[in-house]
Amino acid sequence: MDARIRNLMGITPKLKQASLLWLEGFREACCLHRVIIYCLRSKELAIRTGQCFLLNGLIFLGSIFVLKSVVIPTIEWLLPDGCPHIYLEEPCWGIFRFYSYLRLGLIQLFYVFWFYPMYMFSFILSTIWYNDIAKYGFFAIEKCQTSGSRSSGQKDTRDGLTKTDSDKATDIEGVMIGIAEQIYSVLLLSFFFLQVYVTGFVPYIGKALNFLLLSWMYAYYCFEYKWNYSALSLDKRLDFFESNWPFFTGFGSPCVLAVFFYSPLVSYGVMAILYPLFVLTATGSEADKVIASQRKKWKGAGLGRVPIFVSADYLSLKVLSLISIEHRPQKMHDQ
Repeated sequence: MDARIRNLMGITPKLKQASLLWLEGFREACCLHRVIIYCLRSKELAIRTGQCFLLNGLIFLGSIFVLKSVVIPTIEWLLPDGCPHIYLEEPCWGIFRFYSYLRLGLIQLFYVFWFYPMYMFSFILSTIWYNDIAKYGFFAIEKCQTSGSRSSGQKDTRDGLTKTDSDKATDIEGVMIGIAEQIYSVLLLSFFFLQVYVTGFVPYIGKALNFLLLSWMYAYYCFEYKWNYSALSLDKRLDFFESNWPFFTGFGSPCVLAVFFYSPLVSYGVMAILYPLFVLTATGSEADKVIASQRKKWKGAGLGRVPIFVSADYLSLKVLSLISIEHRPQKMHDQ
């Protein structure tokens, strides 16, 4: 009995710590006033953000609204699904079936020739624009740094103008390491996305697991732009993310709540509008300071690291090892 009480007393502080970090992450994600401030500081950022809203909000979601409220009711009015008179119901059966197939075919044509191409076009263009939005947001934040940090940045630039041969060699190695990290990061996030998708089919707890993993995925995506421009290594990103998982769960929760209960196409349209806003809030967030301020209040051990990406990491390393094994015999054959 005493052991159970001690266990409960040990769990309660950790739950409190996790809850406070979750609330801090949620609060950081909801600081959307930063978007207005950054857009006022950068004209390019305001233009890109407006283009995202125009493409994904007005055109994409507007098209779904027109389909649901105008196109489908018009087709159903022109091709009714029932006979107007009861005594003609038997002769109408063949026409009714023809009308139902015709309605379905016309709606599918609308999807094939408009929505699916629009989805691909929006996805590709938005991906490019998200990177621009993160870059312009990052530069807008840098403009507001103190004169001391700016002067130190200028010193770094001047120091970089006179590089030795060893520095150049180090730069080349850094580029190769950066490329390798990008390849590994793409594989890692691809497998993690597959994991998120599969958990949605788990009975009973599938939806809850899906929500949790989606929160982590969106939070990582939002912060990845900032980490890229800050030149933070992949190992440090993963360590920081997995060690502070409640904060990032809270940060990703508003992203998921905004799209979790919609159909896939509507969810994509809503997320395509909100995602750049969350990217900017992540770019302006000082997550390390927020987390450090909470950790100072803790007594005893922290929450510990949760291996969020362990399965995706295992599969990514397997794929990379298979690729390296395939290339070795080819090199030996060439020699």
